[in-house]
Amino acid sequence: MSISDLFDSEFKARNKGHFSAIVRVALADGDFSTEEKEFLDKLAIQLEISREEYDEILKNPNKYPINPPYLYTQRLERLYDLSRMVYVDHILGPKQKEILTKFALALGFTPGNVNFIVDKALSLLVMNVDSDTFVYEMTHMNK
Repeated sequence: MSISDLFDSEFKARNKGHFSAIVRVALADGDFSTEEKEFLDKLAIQLEISREEYDEILKNPNKYPINPPYLYTQRLERLYDLSRMVYVDHILGPKQKEILTKFALALGFTPGNVNFIVDKALSLLVMNVDSDTFVYEMTHMNK
């Protein structure tokens, strides 16, 4: 196995774990709303999840291990990616903040500050900031 094959397989495994974690969060209240399903459909494409993998993950989201980000910066980077997906097409409409809050909690942000974090994340996206600016602003928001 070449280095690039190893990298590709690890990347795919991480994406499957990431996607299954999001599916678990979306299923936390019992079932998907239409908006959540549309979001998952789009996310699967962006994470390069095949149709077979998608169906399998929806059937059993606990099959793939969750690889939660350990470092705060990594959580912010993942929050940036998820926030952009939630915000860009407005698929979730008025539910975008609710869903993003669920995702932020799943990423390890605390209930005490999650609303502030989500509000700040969405306000930065309105300003169309890049990833580096997003992480910088999020890490320096209380300073």
